[in-house]
Amino acid sequence: MSMSNSLHVLVVDDSAVVRQTIRALLGMHPGIHTSVAHDPLIAMEKMKQERPDVIILDLEMPRMDGLTFLRKIMDEDPLPVIVCSGHVGDASALAISALEAGAVELLAKPKVGVQAFLEESAVLLADSVRAAALCKPALRVRIDAPPPRPPVPHGIAPAIIAMGASTGGTEALREILEALPVTMPPIAIVQHMPNPFTRSFAKRLNEVCAIEVKEAEPGDELLPGRAILAQGDRHLVVLQRASRFYVDVVDGPLVSRHRPSVDVLFRSVASAAGASAAGVILTGMGADGAAGLAEMCSAGAHTIAQDEASCAVFGMPNEAIKRGGVRDVLPLAAIAGVLTGRCNRS
Repeated sequence: MSMSNSLHVLVVDDSAVVRQTIRALLGMHPGIHTSVAHDPLIAMEKMKQERPDVIILDLEMPRMDGLTFLRKIMDEDPLPVIVCSGHVGDASALAISALEAGAVELLAKPKVGVQAFLEESAVLLADSVRAAALCKPALRVRIDAPPPRPPVPHGIAPAIIAMGASTGGTEALREILEALPVTMPPIAIVQHMPNPFTRSFAKRLNEVCAIEVKEAEPGDELLPGRAILAQGDRHLVVLQRASRFYVDVVDGPLVSRHRPSVDVLFRSVASAAGASAAGVILTGMGADGAAGLAEMCSAGAHTIAQDEASCAVFGMPNEAIKRGGVRDVLPLAAIAGVLTGRCNRS
């Protein structure tokens, strides 16, 4: 980090209003200093003078689009990149492509003049920047490396699985869900991501997975072979009615600094399913999910945390481990096999 160990963030966006707003929001947090560029070519010149710790990147810009710039960064000198994108149409799908290209986080452009939104944005933006700065370079798996050996499954098969993730979680979730068969029990997921990008993310997962993946709608039934992803900016709650599981989508304040919150999901699953559930906490900064996973563990659920070596950021799994709510600590590549093995048991 530069300037007496402060965090240097480079904002690349062709909108002067967006640049000024992000700069003002980050300026509310000590230890973060911001520089700006209105297109990638100017950004590259500034990066030669001072290498940033994190880049906040728009995708639709003149002279060079953001996705091309992102791929250039990842090829030549990988840096943590947060994509800050608009909400509509193709922009949402393009933002998901940016995550696949190596961006570590996806944020919605701030709504200028909406005070409550700006106050929450200041918290979420600063947390995202700090999390991105901690991200490890993308892990490259050796082709000749033997797959990790998972522990022997034990206990009864879960009736429902809950998963929570934050920074780096989009690719972690994709790796797990792609490996699951359609015989899996229902899955409820919180990934920290703003609305409406969760709809595009669910659509992309549904295209590449054997199981069905959809964005949550109030009253959706959790069915075998189906994963339901929390809406951005809404909490996801699991309810049980007559031995069937359903979801509700609820508004409310940030919980554990997030909405949707992994803690909200895990606590609802602990209440609705108890020992017949399994919980998985994946990569991400902070402590969201740690308290909820401890409640699931106390209720008898099987609980899993992603290990440090395979996490982009070990914060959330580490907090869950420290609170005693984790039964198995596993590398990412082993989690799907363990879940599948448990679900194949009678």
